[in-house]
Amino acid sequence: MPPRAERKRGSFGLVLPEVLTVRAMVLSVVVLLAVVLLLPTVRAVVTQQAELRELRSELSQQQDQKEQLETELERWDDRSYVIEQARSRLRFVMPGDKVWRPLDTDSVEQEEPGPGVVEPSPEASEDTDAPWFTNVWDSVRIAGGDE
Repeated sequence: MPPRAERKRGSFGLVLPEVLTVRAMVLSVVVLLAVVLLLPTVRAVVTQQAELRELRSELSQQQDQKEQLETELERWDDRSYVIEQARSRLRFVMPGDKVWRPLDTDSVEQEEPGPGVVEPSPEASEDTDAPWFTNVWDSVRIAGGDE
């Protein structure tokens, strides 16, 4: 290394180290300026690519859902499917069908009916002149055990 007196002096009289030349300083300033200017642009590109991937994923999910709904809509054009749905969802029956409605055996107490004639309950109204809703209410009250 040359002695300190022989080294180059800057415009302000400072001795510049050999490693740090004016070209290196200019180059480092240009690189730093390029990084500062390009960083927001690169960040925006990366963010937009992530949003684009997310939107494409959402689009594919919605296309799958659309296909499922179109398949479901095509099913409703079939008369047998409509009849099946009416029977299962709305409990419709066709003329001539026998309907069996099982009771929940856990919630119903099993009582063996005794032999003989079934007597009407004492609360049952024998009055045929009573309005129909009175008979219905009496039936509901008796069935509920609220005698």
